[in-house]
This record gives sequence, C-alpha cells and structure tokens, in this order.
Amino acid sequence: MLEVQQADLFYGASQALRKVNLKAAIGCVTCLLGRNGVGKTSLLRAIIGQQPLSGGSIHWQGKDITNWPAFKRARDGIAYVPQGREIFPQLTVEENLRSGYACLSRDGRRLDEEIFSLFPVLRQMLGRRGGDLSGGQQQQLAIARALATRPKLLVLDEPTEGIQPSIIQDISRVIQTLREQGEISILLVEQYFEFARELADIYVILDRGEVVLDGSREEVQPEDARRWLTI
Repeated sequence: MLEVQQADLFYGASQALRKVNLKAAIGCVTCLLGRNGVGKTSLLRAIIGQQPLSGGSIHWQGKDITNWPAFKRARDGIAYVPQGREIFPQLTVEENLRSGYACLSRDGRRLDEEIFSLFPVLRQMLGRRGGDLSGGQQQQLAIARALATRPKLLVLDEPTEGIQPSIIQDISRVIQTLREQGEISILLVEQYFEFARELADIYVILDRGEVVLDGSREEVQPEDARRWLTI
C-alpha cells in the first residue's frame, strides 16, 4: 500500500533522512522505532505531505504521491495522529470528531458507530470540551478523529507518550482490532520496544536518519532491536 524509496530529507544544511526505505501493507502494523532525534517524525511528515523530500519517492496505492499536497493525501485515505495529540481544546468532543470531515465528500460526513465501539468513553463525552479531557482521553479522541476520515493508512506518532497504563492498554486493543479487520495499514512510531513488540508485524529502526535494522517480527531479535533504542 505505502512504499517509501530512497528518501532523503534536509532541513537547510542538516540531513534528517538518508536513503530511507519503508513499506506498510494492509492488515499489518509497521513499527518505526528509534531514539529521539533520529528522523522518525521527519519521515512521517514527509509521508503525510507536511515536509517535502529532497530525494527519493513515496508511492501510495500504486500512485506516486511524492509531490502531492497534504490535503490531497488526506482525501486519498492517509490519516495522521500527531505527537502531542493536537486536538482543538475549545471545541467539544463531537466537534473535534466532525473536524475530520474536511477531507470527505459531503455524503460521507457521518460518525460511524464503530468509532464508539472502539472508544466507548467518547460517547459519554460528546458535549464536553476537548481541553477538559485527560491526556489519555485526548489521545483516544485524536485517534478517533483520524478514524472518522475512514482512512486506508493510519499513521500514529508516539501514541503512548505521557499516557497512563490503562489507556495504553486500550490503545493497544484498538490497534489490534484494526489490524484484525484487515482493511487498513497502520504505521506506528514508538520509542518503547515493549509496546511495539506486542503489535508489530514489521520493524523498521532508524538511527541518525538511516535504517539500521528492519524485518518481520520473526526476523528481528529483541536484543538486536533494543540495542538501537537504549541510551
């Protein structure tokens, strides 16, 4: 579904990505791992269209989207849950969810019942302002807002950051459910190997902007992965 080939990315004279290759298939969870500052978020920003590549290409569903603007990628089924959640604090939960409608056609603008089956707590909070929710509830809202766009690729940037353990378990359950449905591809960025280990079908590990280790769950040994993640 998604294929990044030989991606280079610069910020001025500083090179953030070096010949990065990555694939993410439907029905699979691809985990992008690495320490802080190794290029994970830069790669995500390139995939969703917020940062142009300096070299290489990005293909999505057989189309070259390297030069597509972000809104066109969203309309084509790419949804992004940013690090830090970035919900609208002054809008209600329902208004936050409906803000995901921007990339949908008018006749497709509805909240599917599945969103509330995945995140039951949100149904009880539709009238509450997003800023009044706990950090974990805001993270669930951010993921639900992305799912409201009915994506074919869900990109999650460190969804466990600053979240209490019970909510982390809920997020893990949602990711597992989406994978089992076999209808979307999930690209998950994480620093913490133990969370990724429960979910990953494919590992891609970055260090200093380069892929230093990649492979399936069976191919990548936990001790090899941890070596690139510990400080």
